[in-house]
Amino acid sequence: MNKTSNKKTDEKLISEAINGNKNSLAEIVIRYEQTVYNFAFKICRDKEKAEHAMQETFLSMVKSLKQFSGKSKLSTWLYTIVSNHCLMLIRSKKKYDYAVLESDEDLIDNKVITDWKYSPEKIAENNELKKILDNAIEKLPHDYKVVFLLRDIEGLSTKETSKIVNLSVPAIKSRLHRARAFLRNELDKTLHL
Repeated sequence: MNKTSNKKTDEKLISEAINGNKNSLAEIVIRYEQTVYNFAFKICRDKEKAEHAMQETFLSMVKSLKQFSGKSKLSTWLYTIVSNHCLMLIRSKKKYDYAVLESDEDLIDNKVITDWKYSPEKIAENNELKKILDNAIEKLPHDYKVVFLLRDIEGLSTKETSKIVNLSVPAIKSRLHRARAFLRNELDKTLHL
């Protein structure tokens, strides 16, 4: 007996949701809620803010679903929406605790770049390294953090990231390069104290 998947495509769910099918709309939310929340948490670094950004993302999605053109993947569109909501939350903060990225020379300080690979025998060190990396990511300016998270953590392409943050591919590459250099420098400073 030949089994076919009963899983509807995003396009089909969107079409049905636009036509008033609440079950299809619920399926979209269920399908993407974990992805949206995880990404919001990586940017906001706060459970309540991430939940708020996730809720606002899906409210925006419901309001704008008819305007979704289908030229990109639904996930790409949702990353754009959640990025914007997280940016609004960050902008609403009264003070900014972020580093300012000046130039590549300032980021690297002519130091040897830290090796990102660690052996499996050092699991405890890896947990500590994760905490150090999380702290360094938190110091990144929002615009660099979003690009770094989309490319290196979420695994999106440069072109997809470009569409999400509405920047050119060269600008994405530049921000990613600066973010990586900043993070390497932060790791190097912390690990060599």
